[in-house]
Amino acid sequence: MNVRIPPLFLVLALSFLLVSCAGSQKIAYMQDLPANGDTAVIQSHNSELYEAHIKPKDILSITVVTSASDASRIYNLLVPQIAEVTNSISSIPTMQTYLVENDGNINFPILGKIKAAGLTRKELETQLQKILEPEFSKEHPVITIRITNYSVNILGEVSRPGKYVSTNERLTLFEGLALAGDMTIYGKRDNVKVLRESTDGSKTFIPVNLNDKNIIHSPAYFLEQNDIVYVEPNKARSRAANIGTAETLTVSATTILISLASLVINILK
Repeated sequence: MNVRIPPLFLVLALSFLLVSCAGSQKIAYMQDLPANGDTAVIQSHNSELYEAHIKPKDILSITVVTSASDASRIYNLLVPQIAEVTNSISSIPTMQTYLVENDGNINFPILGKIKAAGLTRKELETQLQKILEPEFSKEHPVITIRITNYSVNILGEVSRPGKYVSTNERLTLFEGLALAGDMTIYGKRDNVKVLRESTDGSKTFIPVNLNDKNIIHSPAYFLEQNDIVYVEPNKARSRAANIGTAETLTVSATTILISLASLVINILK
């Protein structure tokens, strides 16, 4: 039995293949790197290693260590944390954390309000060390600060959208996408958007082209805490989303009619 395929179907299929081939050229990251195996050295505008700056709503862990443990204890506050262990409730002491308020300050024991927003961890550690040195007979206290809620949100055409935490307070855009399972085939790689909030509350949209090797110069290459990364769907995904219930019902009805027609023809034979 010969089955005739409508010419219109062949045209549509060929067009789909051509569009798919053209779209595949936009899938690879950093396409303009050398393809012959040569090493490409791209100098960033800033040769210093990235270090995060503290922002309002960050939660800081601050520890002060000196040889006089009794004297430094007042700066290392412990707070009870309720935990359930084997059907019983116990209180486990944990280190006090400090919320950076909207005005950029933290409320530190004895010292009171200290400006933190806009500083790096190292800068804040140095500032606290200078303030506390007179309290320990010129001894240099060891101060360690960590941002405990350093995280970014990745949405859109990625395998696992969600909120991702960085343990070392350093996360590139590619590392963030890797945590989210990479972009899907339907993600628009030449127009990824990063929404960033500054310490003064202003919001900025930063467009990023992942096809371009000069992405390392983008201010969004290193993600900052609370950044929102949005991967926009490409035209293929948009077209698929436009197929609504009416089109689905039409296809289903057509399939049923074809099946009934085939059954009638077989019965009349």
